[in-house]
Amino acid sequence: MLAIPALLFALPWWTLVGATMAGAAFWIGSAVFLLGYLTLPAAMFLGHGPAQSDPASIIGDTLLGVMWVLFSWSLLGNIAGLGLLVAGVDDPARSRIVAIGVLAVSAALVAYGIAEARRVPRVRTLDVPIRGLGPALDGLRMVVITDTHYAALNRLRWSEKVVEVVNSLEPDIACHAGDLADGSVAKRHPQVDPLGKIEAPLGRFYITGNHEYFGDAQGWVDHMASLGWQPMLNRHETLTRGGDRLVMAGINDPTGTSLPGHGPDLKAALAGANPADPVVLLAHQPRQVADASAAGVALQISGHTHGGQIWPFHYLVRLEQPVVAGLSWHGGTQLYTSRGTGFWGPQLRVFAPSEITVLTLRSA
Repeated sequence: MLAIPALLFALPWWTLVGATMAGAAFWIGSAVFLLGYLTLPAAMFLGHGPAQSDPASIIGDTLLGVMWVLFSWSLLGNIAGLGLLVAGVDDPARSRIVAIGVLAVSAALVAYGIAEARRVPRVRTLDVPIRGLGPALDGLRMVVITDTHYAALNRLRWSEKVVEVVNSLEPDIACHAGDLADGSVAKRHPQVDPLGKIEAPLGRFYITGNHEYFGDAQGWVDHMASLGWQPMLNRHETLTRGGDRLVMAGINDPTGTSLPGHGPDLKAALAGANPADPVVLLAHQPRQVADASAAGVALQISGHTHGGQIWPFHYLVRLEQPVVAGLSWHGGTQLYTSRGTGFWGPQLRVFAPSEITVLTLRSA
């Protein structure tokens, strides 16, 4: 709670204040950074801890995002400063050039990141060949949203626009791959309720993500069911069209082990399914593909990574997950990892645009 903010603030402080300012400016700049350092952990605790304060959450999340951008570009700026040193540029000019560059780039990226996070996501389309898919199901359209993270910022109008886009894509199947909301059903349901207007004749399927288990997971499962979505809690449905069949399955997030009966169980999810039918599996985290591959799943659909959300965080995500975004092969199983439809925490997306995904299944 204290060490990470110290790291995030120390390097930008040195880059923007310590190496460039003197006298009153130095002390004022240092006081601003000290205030930010004390505010960040306090706001994050008040916002995401037991108090669940929405104003504190907005302050803490925004400060976290801004400082991550400043930290990343301060690091790059100081590396560039070494190049200026080799080129013969001495201080104080060198440090001031670095500071101005870091501040200008960071300000531009924060402004861009806010606009990118708050916009209605772009539509990404992809054909996915599925082994064993019958001709009657060739061309089946699956529209995927995930990681909406409805939270302290009221995004009701954004939610309504997302639904309009999804319906305009005329999906056969609609999927939500988890991390629906942060907070209780009572506080967040107005933002979630528009999802009940999504139309998909072969079904609307929802799985839990890890963030459901930081709050009222069962409450969200029940609420999505009340909106007409099918919660896929370690279960499957066999879909038919023209005599051809597709197994649509879902498993819980690994975080669900914290709640009795909510841990992931792929064996239970596929119990009773015809082994000759191709399986499409909803599993929130990409790393769950190891079990999916062992079970012979044709396609796994995941979210969770946000594509890193704020560059260069994707390098840290990659330490935990086998892939950050896009379509990849894992043994005989294809994995599609969405960059997510919304955002978590900081209302920033830098070089990791959100998406609404159309996966068109093709007979392989």
